[in-house]
Amino acid sequence: MNSLNRRSFLKKGAAATAGGILSLSLPSIIRASANDHIQFAVVGVRSRGKALSQAINATPNCDISWFCDVDDTIIDEHKAFHQERIGYVPKVEKDYRKLLEKSDIDVVAIATPEHWHAPMAIMALMAGKHVYIEKPCSHNPWENEMLVKAQQVSGKLCQMGNQQRSSITSNMAIQEIRAGIIGKPYYGKAWYSNTRGPIGIGKEIPVPSTLDWDLWQGPAPREAYRDNVHPYNWHWFKTWGTGEIHNNGTHEIDICRWALGVTIPHKVTSSGGRYHYSDDWEWFDTQNADFEFEDGKMISWEGKSCNGQTFYGRGRGAMIHGTEGSILLDRAGYLLFDLKGNLIKEEIEGENNATSTADTLGFGGLTVNHMHNFADAIRNGVALNAPIEDANISTLLCHYGNIALETSGTLEIDTSTSKILNNPAAMELWKREYAPGWEPKV
Repeated sequence: MNSLNRRSFLKKGAAATAGGILSLSLPSIIRASANDHIQFAVVGVRSRGKALSQAINATPNCDISWFCDVDDTIIDEHKAFHQERIGYVPKVEKDYRKLLEKSDIDVVAIATPEHWHAPMAIMALMAGKHVYIEKPCSHNPWENEMLVKAQQVSGKLCQMGNQQRSSITSNMAIQEIRAGIIGKPYYGKAWYSNTRGPIGIGKEIPVPSTLDWDLWQGPAPREAYRDNVHPYNWHWFKTWGTGEIHNNGTHEIDICRWALGVTIPHKVTSSGGRYHYSDDWEWFDTQNADFEFEDGKMISWEGKSCNGQTFYGRGRGAMIHGTEGSILLDRAGYLLFDLKGNLIKEEIEGENNATSTADTLGFGGLTVNHMHNFADAIRNGVALNAPIEDANISTLLCHYGNIALETSGTLEIDTSTSKILNNPAAMELWKREYAPGWEPKV
């Protein structure tokens, strides 16, 4: 995009609505006074939490007063990281419940394992804190309901970390789709490919002296510690994680849903399994999930955790097909094609690209944009780019995909209630079992 077009787009800034076009809050747009100072607590600081810490630091008049983790090794690493990259070390609290008692916290930013996401967010909202929650926003569909309810009851803001909603070029593409550049959009293809290795067969071992395993498990039913879960492979265990469709598919499924302007599907089908390795990995390394909507639109997601073969030279992305052409959107920009696949137009995200400016922790321009928008919403009441009442729907679609594959392979959905119809086995997966005393309450 040339600089004139980019400036023009930023000046126009279409008004944000759920599923609509954002009003970007970039550093030059925020006007913060001393009494607009926002204090954050960052929870879960091994990797993504570091990216959020840097994005908060890049947001005017914001700082991090506390951080929280349950592993002393990770805490020590983060102290050194924070001092080196940001220039100071926040206070530390290992017990999240005690963290919420602190008066010098306005916002809780959550980047923990997924079984903690919704319970933490609900507790924070009910304690009077705003919440920035990484995707997925829940471990099960019941938590989606509880999280949206908590936000409504508390009146605090809650933004999900599907940061491509704060991309300049993605918003340009959505605006052009709304204007009819590809005719009627009716099909969204989302994909993710990686070359993850095996996680082996875990052995029960003593809990490391640096780790509070009980607090790490939190709301989840208690299990013995084993050597292939912490700090990353929990993603692939059903007790704590939600699989690749949530870990990465949430992003591109969300883009497809945004582009098509759809919410709850009436039919979901899914197939796949753990095909690449034989190990403890419980979710699916290969999965196709299809979502059909009542207005004649469809989204299809393909996830390959262990085979990195790309589409259109990209390991992840979303292609939106319409009656007069197609648009490919990813974090680097978008491509416009005619019906025969000829490239008509290309827009590049440039310095705001999540990958071009990203380090190994996933810190990039889109995360900064998303955090700016969140802070501007708190200060000035601008619309959130990913408010939880809308963002949770993309997480819910991913839950449908997993539930379909775990049960009959096909789900019929009541679009007015979001509940699964005529399938008791599927509805048994609507809510999880919680450790005694840990079930979220609003």
